Amino acid sequence: MKRIGIAAVSAEGAALCYRTICLEGAGLIGPHNHPEISLHCFPLSEYQHLIDDGRWPAVGEHLLESAGRLVQAGAEILICPDNTVHQGLDLVRIRSPVPWIHIAEEVVAEARRRDLKRLAILGTRFLMEGPVYASQCEQAGTAYHIPNAQQRERINQIIYDELVYARILPKSRAYFQDVIRELAAQGCDGVALACTEIPLLISEADSALPVLDSTRILARAALRQATAE
Repeated sequence: MKRIGIAAVSAEGAALCYRTICLEGAGLIGPHNHPEISLHCFPLSEYQHLIDDGRWPAVGEHLLESAGRLVQAGAEILICPDNTVHQGLDLVRIRSPVPWIHIAEEVVAEARRRDLKRLAILGTRFLMEGPVYASQCEQAGTAYHIPNAQQRERINQIIYDELVYARILPKSRAYFQDVIRELAAQGCDGVALACTEIPLLISEADSALPVLDSTRILARAALRQATAE
């Protein structure tokens, strides 16, 4: 099996991704079994200062530094369970010492497999307003839609003030459910949980739309590649 390197950004997104690889690895390979996994994490604050200033090349350099450390530890496949920083990864991916699995590529590919035509994109404000999913959807010929400006601000606040600290509040779940219902009414036929902490709050059972869980989609893609013959 190939060794997986996780370039973590937020603790909760990385933990859910790691846990998914371990739990689903056991079902795929055998009891208590999964590929070797290494993880490196700069403090979220370091990334957030760069994101707030729009310094995306520097975000990419941070990811490359994580990549170097993970490769030194033996990683042969790299993943980053954080959608937002893929805007930086897209600038430096070609310079990586080993291949990255791109979270938005995997989510959009899963949308196509499920024949979803118009995706609602939920994530940080930077992600919803940025190019990561827009570019992937456009390349795949998949339509997409994001919440309105007021909703984007509130979703962003919930992510940064609650979810990254593992604070799961019923009122915030209800808010996300209202937003998803509104997006469904606007013609969306699936919702991408394009922040790796949102699956802590919203599951398929909570959503008026079919859910694309970016965290678990990425973990499963890494598991497939790590165990491929």
